[in-house]
Amino acid sequence: MKRAIAMVSGGLDSTTVCHLLVNQGTEVHPIFFDYGQHCAETEWGKVNEVLPPEVMEPERIDLSDVFKGSTSRMIVEADLWAEEVADDDLYIPYRTMLFFASAAARAQTLGILDVYSGFINSNHAKEIDCSTEFMNGLDELSAGVGAVRFHAPFGTKSKSDVVRKAVELGVPIGRTFSCQASSSFPCGACPNCVERLKALNEAGVM
Repeated sequence: MKRAIAMVSGGLDSTTVCHLLVNQGTEVHPIFFDYGQHCAETEWGKVNEVLPPEVMEPERIDLSDVFKGSTSRMIVEADLWAEEVADDDLYIPYRTMLFFASAAARAQTLGILDVYSGFINSNHAKEIDCSTEFMNGLDELSAGVGAVRFHAPFGTKSKSDVVRKAVELGVPIGRTFSCQASSSFPCGACPNCVERLKALNEAGVM
């Protein structure tokens, strides 16, 4: 049986990737990164709620010390009743690079050669390290380091494409969580929430 690590967050994209891999007969080892995000406990709870039962027990990896002192609104939660949050406030430099390097190192340790992510071709939050160009460069860089390879099944797809695949696979879409600005409930206004609502509408789910 093929084995793979999947980076998970409790969000729609990574959850759908896990369901897709299980449907293909892959043994999935989910890993969750706690990088000090204000919604870490909510996300971790969702990870344990929405993944298919066939996956291995999710592993939580603590990277929070790396971003200690960050002023990003993904680390320091804003008072959404009193404070305005802009897209740039939700950017954390090097976060994605850290995730992929950590996932590759964990995969190598476990003797697994494939790392999957829910990355889609979306730069809605002005995140330089969430662009297709960055992801392609990262794959080329890692090729000269070790045997682990990165995979993004939805890398060329839209969010609405992911929603359609999620429906097809029976993913519990309504129980996934993707909000960047609120730690307890979807704010409906951050880039992730806006993109999600738009995709659900385009896919005819709402």
